[in-house]
This record gives sequence, C-alpha cells and structure tokens, in this order.
Amino acid sequence: MERAIEKSELFYQLLAEDADEKSLNWIRIQGEKIEKSGNSNSLFISFSQASRYFKKVSISLSEDAETKIHANYADLELSYWNLLQIARTYLVMKLPLEKETWFKTINQLFETGDLYEQQALFAALPVLPFQSELIPRAIDGLRTNISLVFDAIALNNPFPSIYFPEANLNQMVLKAIFMQRPLYRIQNLEKRRNPALAAIARDFAHERWAAGRDVMPELWRLVAPFVDESFQKDLEKVLATEDTLQMKAATLAIHESDFEPGKKVLNKYPEMIQGIQNGQISWESIGLEFQRARV
Repeated sequence: MERAIEKSELFYQLLAEDADEKSLNWIRIQGEKIEKSGNSNSLFISFSQASRYFKKVSISLSEDAETKIHANYADLELSYWNLLQIARTYLVMKLPLEKETWFKTINQLFETGDLYEQQALFAALPVLPFQSELIPRAIDGLRTNISLVFDAIALNNPFPSIYFPEANLNQMVLKAIFMQRPLYRIQNLEKRRNPALAAIARDFAHERWAAGRDVMPELWRLVAPFVDESFQKDLEKVLATEDTLQMKAATLAIHESDFEPGKKVLNKYPEMIQGIQNGQISWESIGLEFQRARV
C-alpha cells in the first residue's frame, strides 16, 4: 500500500528543530502506528492529542530546512505555520494512500475538527495527495466568516492560485476584501488577476463610497492591469481624498497600468513615484500599513 513516507520526514525534521525529546518520541510512535496499521482511529486520536505535546508557537525555519521544503513544495510558506500545525501535518502525511479510506478519514477530520484542527488541514492542502479532488473541500471551507480558517485557505497558501477556477478565486478575493484580510498575502495574485475581478472590485468600491465608507487601499491592486478611462476616474477620485495611504495605492495602480493617457496625473506626485521606483511603496508595504492602522 502506497504511503507518503519520504516527504513526511521533512516535517519531522522541522519538528526536531524546536520540539523536546518527549514530544518527538511521542509523534514518531504515533506516526508509525498510523503508517503500519492504516487505522483511521490512530490518526483521529493522535491528531487531537497533538496539542498536548506541541504548542501554537512559531517554528525555527533554518536555511537548510527551507531549501528542502521549497525543493518539494515550491510556494509553501511555512514561516506562517506554527509547531502544532507542523505536527498535525506530519501525522496526516503518514496515512496510507488507499484512496477510498484516505478520503473517508480526511473528510471526517475536516468535518469534526475544531478551529485549530481545521486550520492545520486547510493550510496543509498543498502537501496532501489527490489535490484536484480536494478543490471542492477548499472552496466549501471559504464559506466561513472565521478569519483563522479563512486565512488558512486564502493566505500564504498556493492551493487556490493553482487549482481554483476563476469564479471561485474571484469570490475568495472579494471575501478577503470584505473581511479586510491582507491581500498581499494571497499567493500569485498578480497571475490570477482578471477583468471580472477588476470589475467586482470597482463595484465594491462604489458601494462603499455610496454608503459613506472608505475602501481598503489594496483593492486597487486588482484593477492595475485593466485601467481605462472609467477606472482612471475612480483612481483620480482616490487621489483627491488626500489620504496618504489611499493615494499611494492609486498612484501605484496607475503606475503599473498600461493606460498611458492616464499617467499624466502622476506628474503631480513625484515623491510617490520616487517611492515606487526605490521600492519604498509596494503593495506589500501598503497592505502592512493598512493592517497596522486597523490594530
């Protein structure tokens, strides 16, 4: 029976950098039980009990470990994971890959897990087998309004950008805007921007303005490749707010666009253009500043 053994050892090595000997011995024994027996109950029990041995603390990601991880999972960002997530992922990766049994077990974990268990499972989507068949599970998970679970799918996770159809990806991004989650942490967003998403973002901005509310500045990242006369008017409205962070976003969107007639307005903001050119103004810096202001 096929097993995901070799790659699971990468996660054990990550645990070994931070966990104590007692915890490592425990999880090694649990992994062997799951691997040899293929018993779902062994995984259910150890998956729940892992919180007794591993804490929700940041992991130490050495250069060597990071190189090995990226050699197997190019876009996996483990710097946002905690030790307990690593442990639970290791246990899941020990489950034998008999498809029917595997899905029955994993589906039960998803459906019965608490918030932190769901967080671990959704964040681990890029390392699980049968990925294309996990797409409906990931899409269904986005129904939540709990940021812990939503973030595990939408942020720092390459799975949506690789597998989601355009409509579902657009829905995820719109919900991230609605929940005011940091768009700069959505992986490969530039590659997945599309005219429909740009139109959705503009409509959302108009609704917010009509209600007398502000728009999160990162929203304008979505329209940058599609700027035309209509979008240009919206961006010039943003520039007129004299809100520095909003103006940075509008300036950057116009700067990244191919709409040359609209770029004349940038002559009024030489300091911001200089900030873009020297890297001080970026979508990440705008997102970080916006999130800090919300705290």
